[in-house]
Amino acid sequence: MKRRRLLSGALAGSTAIAVGGSVAWLNVEASDAPLDIDSTLAILDQLSKASITTIGEWNLFQIYSHCAQSVEYSMTGYPQHKSEFFKSTIGPMAFSVFSEKRKMRHGLSEAIPGAPAIAVQGNMDQALERFKKSLIDFKNYKGELQPHFAYGPLSKAEYELAHAMHFQNHLEEFKTT
Repeated sequence: MKRRRLLSGALAGSTAIAVGGSVAWLNVEASDAPLDIDSTLAILDQLSKASITTIGEWNLFQIYSHCAQSVEYSMTGYPQHKSEFFKSTIGPMAFSVFSEKRKMRHGLSEAIPGAPAIAVQGNMDQALERFKKSLIDFKNYKGELQPHFAYGPLSKAEYELAHAMHFQNHLEEFKTT
């Protein structure tokens, strides 16, 4: 009985936090940035010519590798998923809010659940090329897309938006020098 009460309380608390966070997020101004594969590739081309540092916990190699992983997993399958309850309630609700605002917020140094750890150091140019290749591969992909680990099933257009918003969120930690 105590266990059921604890689980019920945890679920209610999580739901309240998620709803409260979503309500607060509704006050964030919507983005007007182009959010598709082509515009993301154009940004990456511009960034490849710039001198950039990051102001967050991850460096460019880690960010590009992480973003490439996310795009690749949308085609091959994510290694670990949130619960089915989460993917049928909170996840789609969050994606809906992100889509409406055309802007995503997430932990910018949080790894994809179950993904292999990304090395702290590596070849930034190779990571950038991997990310570009993943985007091009996604654009040309004709197979069945895999459910997102948190949002659940997404259409190709929804995934394209998700990938672009994901990278735009990481761009907040880029600084040109």
